[in-house]
Amino acid sequence: MGKEKVMIVDDEERIRSLMRDFLVREGIQTVEASDGEEALTLFFEHKDLDVIILDVMMPKLNGWQVLEEIRRYSQVPVIMLTALSEEQDELKGFRLGVDEYVTKPFSPRVLVARVKSILKKKEETAADILEAPGLTLNKISREVYADGIKVELSLKEFELLTYFMENPGTALSREAILNHVWNYNYYGDARTIDTHVKTLRSKIGAKGECIKTVWGVGYKFEA
Repeated sequence: MGKEKVMIVDDEERIRSLMRDFLVREGIQTVEASDGEEALTLFFEHKDLDVIILDVMMPKLNGWQVLEEIRRYSQVPVIMLTALSEEQDELKGFRLGVDEYVTKPFSPRVLVARVKSILKKKEETAADILEAPGLTLNKISREVYADGIKVELSLKEFELLTYFMENPGTALSREAILNHVWNYNYYGDARTIDTHVKTLRSKIGAKGECIKTVWGVGYKFEA
């Protein structure tokens, strides 16, 4: 740990200050928002957020609305803060993708411990999760989500997307793709790749535009 960044979203300055002080002591960077609209603005400005601490009851946009919008683009861990403790509220949070649920009033030390636990798990699994805006690939569970919707891919489509996402911005030749995805013993031709790319683009919807054709070479993944 050392370069982690947490966004604190709460309309009470006193609570934001308290959480900031405890996080900074642990060497964690923070950014702060006092309402839902500001939270979304900061979310899109800071692409390197590791955890979001999000209050439910806020002006302009409430926590549920903010979370729903965030989940369209990212699976960044979210700790939800609320003064409510009813079961249906907790269930709603988990349905929307909440990772932790903390009821006010809370202990800052306990909250920081939860943040650190999430950061540790994230660090351990980082190599297994590939992310681009609106696109998440889990190499362990072999699951792909495009704009929050699970996408069913064949084995080769999954391996092809993995190869692309592991090499963003790199023009990959058809030969390199064949060697990596189909291995050296495969005696197919370029049409095999083109067919799989066409199907892959279709399955991941609007995110298919991330797979660019490099004429005379092959393909390039650009988030």
